[in-house]
Amino acid sequence: MLRGVDFTVETGHIVGLVGPNGAGKSTIMKAVLGLIPTNAGTIEIDGQAVAITSHQALKQVGALIEYPGIYPFLTGMQHLTLFAKKKNRAEHIQRIVAGLGMGPYINAKAKSYSLGMKQKLGIAQALVNRPRLVILDEPMNGLDPQAVKDLRDLIQAEAKNGTSFLISSHILSELEKLADDVLVLNEGHIMQETSMTELETANGVLYTLHTVDDAAARTAITAAGLTLEAGPGLTVRQTTNATTLNRTLVAVVNAGINIQSIDQSHPDLESTFLQMVAQSKQKEA
Repeated sequence: MLRGVDFTVETGHIVGLVGPNGAGKSTIMKAVLGLIPTNAGTIEIDGQAVAITSHQALKQVGALIEYPGIYPFLTGMQHLTLFAKKKNRAEHIQRIVAGLGMGPYINAKAKSYSLGMKQKLGIAQALVNRPRLVILDEPMNGLDPQAVKDLRDLIQAEAKNGTSFLISSHILSELEKLADDVLVLNEGHIMQETSMTELETANGVLYTLHTVDDAAARTAITAAGLTLEAGPGLTVRQTTNATTLNRTLVAVVNAGINIQSIDQSHPDLESTFLQMVAQSKQKEA
């Protein structure tokens, strides 16, 4: 069940939709495609309403939801020829086939395709007509590392040409490389809607100290009123408060503890998402 979901996908933007299983990601995508009814609110694509009985706006939408629809006795090329519009058909097919590295098997029957090959064919069908909006549910499923990179490069190229993307994926490290904006979904509602840049800035920088006596250093840091990140290491997060690291160093040095090294890192999307979900559960409790 979705509750109060409200968001916009800007032209040429790649929007990542993240959330735990059952959060409502696939439900949102199906609702946007007019596949399931909604009992409140409106869905619009380029100003045209979309509903289970109104699909006119979907002419400019490509999608891959769950599993690609494939006919086993047709070749990949025959699939794309069926899906592609007549205008510039050969050019559009070649662009997608080359972008996804499908050339070696595009003329083979789909019944011989591996899981990854079928996944790429489904993605190709969604992209071949250069739609205004593309909706992809777990597009990296079954893809090897090279195929994932090819897909990432193709999506970014299509976005530069004005195509908007709404992408759901459990592979958050890849989504982090792609997305301009992020929607964090949990239990049917959007917990946070933000740009990737804003998310990275808000999450700050992590500094991990290595000392000759980490136990004593931990005591000194907490006694100074500073908060350490969860885990066994001595990690502090510096966000808008630019004095956090300095205060941590002063606390450790004043305690007479030698610092051996300091590591710097940035929180990734996965850790940020898990932290948000954990905080949401704590509030509900």
